[in-house]
Amino acid sequence: MPHLVEYGALFAAAFLSATIFPFQSEAVLFGMLVAEHYPWWLLILIASVGNVLGSIVNWFLGRSFSRFEDRRWFPVKREQMARAQEWYHRYGRWTLLLSWTPVIGDPLTIVAGVLREPLPVFVLLVTLAKTGRYLAVGALSLGWI
Repeated sequence: MPHLVEYGALFAAAFLSATIFPFQSEAVLFGMLVAEHYPWWLLILIASVGNVLGSIVNWFLGRSFSRFEDRRWFPVKREQMARAQEWYHRYGRWTLLLSWTPVIGDPLTIVAGVLREPLPVFVLLVTLAKTGRYLAVGALSLGWI
């Protein structure tokens, strides 16, 4: 497959940008789209898969973090966690549609893990949000909008 290294770099950029590491995959995607050496749909697919997988890592980190809630050093009290769970189950699931946004998106995916958002629902909402963002980047770079 030609361009395998470039596709791998895009995947890595998208994956890393979804984790707690500061990285901008949109710039990488934009540059590759503007170069017009690659099929646009494949670039968006690769970026989306990498970004969603990075968010799933965050979800698992959140799940692992919550097992320490009975420790004295844990930063959130049990009552606060119960209130947060109630709020999240009322509004929080839909905030995952903001998981594509800089600064707040990655913490949202960790909180979803802490508060035990079911993985299938998490993956669906995060996939919609992140793929939508990459489609918008694609549309801008290709002059569709």
